[in-house]
Amino acid sequence: MTETLGFFQAWLRAPLRVAAVAPSGRALATLMTCEITRATGPVIELGPGMGSFTRALIARGVRPDDLALIEFGADFAASLHRRYPDAQTLCMDAARLRSVELFGGRPAGATISGLPLLSMRPREVFGILTGAFRKMRSDGAFYQFTYGPRCPVSGRLLEHLGLEAERIGGTFANLPPASVYRIRRKSPLPAVGASGSRMMPDRSAEVRDHEDAPARGR
Repeated sequence: MTETLGFFQAWLRAPLRVAAVAPSGRALATLMTCEITRATGPVIELGPGMGSFTRALIARGVRPDDLALIEFGADFAASLHRRYPDAQTLCMDAARLRSVELFGGRPAGATISGLPLLSMRPREVFGILTGAFRKMRSDGAFYQFTYGPRCPVSGRLLEHLGLEAERIGGTFANLPPASVYRIRRKSPLPAVGASGSRMMPDRSAEVRDHEDAPARGR
């Protein structure tokens, strides 16, 4: 109850950024992490909030020091740091992910996102996706849940970035019911950066704020 109350208070302060009145349930956390194991390697978590997915990742065998927790809310970030001192917790905007170094430069195997993408401007979603895929191996996957009827990343943006999305399941046990999508590169990227990691093409100049206005929610 204390955790739920804290989450609700955070929603009252910033409803569009939090976009939910309670933490994600166990059924959704299980679905979001079902394809991840210790062998996945480092995992980036965007918008962990109270740590529902973080707990599920650790239960799946991911080591705390193989977790990077990217949280904008200062209260949430401080709580996560206390609970998971071995994880790398950064209090920052996930759209700036490409500007920080994670895991000593090692590429991640997956990204778990609890961010309300449908409440964000296309430019922000673009920054989040390009930042995450720059930090992952070429076969890395980005997992995103939504309360909506379709993938929260538009087909236009997926095509623009050379990505594809697949619904891997849904759960009615969550409140509200949610679906989970896996987003991957259509094919390995040819360009290799100085560190040896594969790079995503820089297309930020091509993204315009006058794209279709996003709906509210996740």
